[in-house]
Amino acid sequence: MNGSVWPDGKQVAVSLSFDDARDSQLDQGVPVLNACGAKGTFYLNVERATARAADWRAAAAAGHELGNHSLRHSCSGNFVWRVANVLENYTQEGMEEELLIANQQLTNLFGAVPRTFAYPCGQTFVGRGVGRQSYVPVVARHFLAGRGFRDEFYNRPEFVDLAKVGGTEMDGVPYDRLIAHIERAAANGQWVVLVGHDVLLDEARRQTVTPETLRRLCEYCLDSANGVWLETVATVAERVHQAQMNSIE
Repeated sequence: MNGSVWPDGKQVAVSLSFDDARDSQLDQGVPVLNACGAKGTFYLNVERATARAADWRAAAAAGHELGNHSLRHSCSGNFVWRVANVLENYTQEGMEEELLIANQQLTNLFGAVPRTFAYPCGQTFVGRGVGRQSYVPVVARHFLAGRGFRDEFYNRPEFVDLAKVGGTEMDGVPYDRLIAHIERAAANGQWVVLVGHDVLLDEARRQTVTPETLRRLCEYCLDSANGVWLETVATVAERVHQAQMNSIE
């Protein structure tokens, strides 16, 4: 690829994503994004999303992306809070079945098939020992993109495997450090996918970004002087996919 793939001469792409369908995302996060004119990606667990389906429908109508965050949020059994549905006990086939069930249930709730997926806990394996396998291929079959968490890289548009997009933690990270992430990625024309959970005033609380930090982050990204293309995971992934296909032709 020659030159930036981002539109209008932008230097870096940024996506704001949030996991778990937490109430604070609807109560605090969506209003901040709406006030700024920014769009976010929200990865939904079916049970939590069902409890406030009307509010999530309103978020989708405002232009926010609703993605799949699995049926049971399965992670490794090494997490002491994870006592059931552990990844070590899954197969690829079992995970595929659950992701498709979650897709169907979310489609029933919101009228659109989720286009992107977020790996719970950022973990991409099933099984153990010689039977341990990646379920990235499962995600590749059914989604435009799969987003990781706490990855050590930003995403190079010409190279990134869209089934395993790197995610950069946003929770508890000061505003200046978030901007530093974006500026480092901009130097190489990359894509930063920030990952948050709760949006609360209590900045000392675990897995939280404050409304003020989120507001300032949106304002920075939407300031044309900073060269940022702020869009949902699906919208950026679409452009990356097309650019990768064009480079093959």
